[in-house]
Amino acid sequence: MATILLEVATPDKGEVYAKDINMLITRSIVGELGILPKHANLLTELIPHAMRIKEGGGETKLFISGGFMEVTPDKITILADAAEIPDDIDVERAKSAYQRANERVTAYKQSPKAHEDIDIDRAEAALARAKARLLVKGVHMG
Repeated sequence: MATILLEVATPDKGEVYAKDINMLITRSIVGELGILPKHANLLTELIPHAMRIKEGGGETKLFISGGFMEVTPDKITILADAAEIPDDIDVERAKSAYQRANERVTAYKQSPKAHEDIDIDRAEAALARAKARLLVKGVHMG
C-alpha cells in the first residue's frame, strides 16, 4: 500500500512525530480532511482535535492543539502550537482542565452578565483542547 510521510513539529518540542503513513484524518478550519498519498497541494489552519493516523492496518491518535498543515503529494508537514502522542498525555490533568473549562463555559452561558470576567473564547478553546487530549487517550467526557 502507498504511503506518505507525516512530520509533526512544535516550537517547544521540535519533532513530535515522523513516519510514513497510509492516511491522515485531521480537522481544519474548513472541516474534516482525509489525506492520502499523492494528495494535491494544500495549506490549511488546524483546530484542536484528536488527529487520526492510519498505518499498517492500525490507527494511532495524536493530540493537536491547532497550527498549520502543508500537504504535497509525498509529504504532510504539521506545525502545531502543541502536539502530544498518547503516552505523553496525563489523563488526570486533562480531566481537571476539562472540568475547569466546562464550568467556566457553562457559567458564562447561563448568565453572561454575571460572569463578564470570563473570556469565553479562551474558555471554549481550553475546553476543546482538554476534550481532544482525552479523546486521544480514549476517554469520552460529555
